[in-house]
Amino acid sequence: MDGAALERAVGAPIMGIERATLHRLLRAALPAEALLVGREAGPVRQLGPGTVRVDCGDTSMNADLVVAADGVGSRVRGSLFPSRPGPVHSGSSVLRAITERPLDLRTDFELTWGHGAEFGHIAFPDGRAEWHAVLNLPAATRFADPLAELRRRFGTWHAPIPALLDATHPDAVLHHDVNELRTPLTSYAVGRIALLGDAAHAMTPNLGQGACQALEDAVTLAAALGSEPTVDAALARYDAERRPRSQAVARAARQAGRMGHRLAHPLPVALRNTAMRLTPSGTAVRMILRHHDWTPPPLPQDKGLG
Repeated sequence: MDGAALERAVGAPIMGIERATLHRLLRAALPAEALLVGREAGPVRQLGPGTVRVDCGDTSMNADLVVAADGVGSRVRGSLFPSRPGPVHSGSSVLRAITERPLDLRTDFELTWGHGAEFGHIAFPDGRAEWHAVLNLPAATRFADPLAELRRRFGTWHAPIPALLDATHPDAVLHHDVNELRTPLTSYAVGRIALLGDAAHAMTPNLGQGACQALEDAVTLAAALGSEPTVDAALARYDAERRPRSQAVARAARQAGRMGHRLAHPLPVALRNTAMRLTPSGTAVRMILRHHDWTPPPLPQDKGLG
């Protein structure tokens, strides 16, 4: 996949940022007293039409609104929708890491499909890179030496894949099953509790949209709270704007996986590869970016949102 063409289409460089760096930037915009770090949030309870209570360790707080961004295994989502199916294993696992040292990479972004496997990387400004490998594996499959297993599977793939693995410390490799919320929720807000990110729409990573959709959720919710007359009206708007889009992206990500690393049999792989070769570059980029075209709502600056 042509990373340079993607950059021309979006008008900005595709550049990786470490999650810890993003967290520091977001936390720096908040007053220190706004954060409770290292606390386990207990049950979220609706006390009445306009009040929600959350216990965080030995601290109990009442709020007008609780935003539950507690991930794919969200306990809050489970309590709000006890009869709906929870997350399920997608059939894949992802191994990923950040390289120890900078590399001389030809491109900032690459993604390669093989037989039942995918390998991709995104470069960081300092020359290091994040890489990931997606494999079709049963849930809970683990390797005694993950990096050695990846070298066995990908060591003969094209550059810079072997170099990325060689630049990685064995202890840096993370291995997670890819779980998704395959049964969509009927609402992202119940009472004064809003679900955000993976808690609302955990999806497969095949379009690289999981974290992106969470950020879109946050901006949309902030804009609704800053402009609607009531919290209830804001939550209704948030649900109406975010649920159709995020669930459409989740469906598209699942389909992309079926055409990508999920294919393992030689015949469908050959048909896919032929179709990819015959597809003009511009058409392929438009297909990839059809979910990128999103304009964030304005945040009212006079209400402290920005």
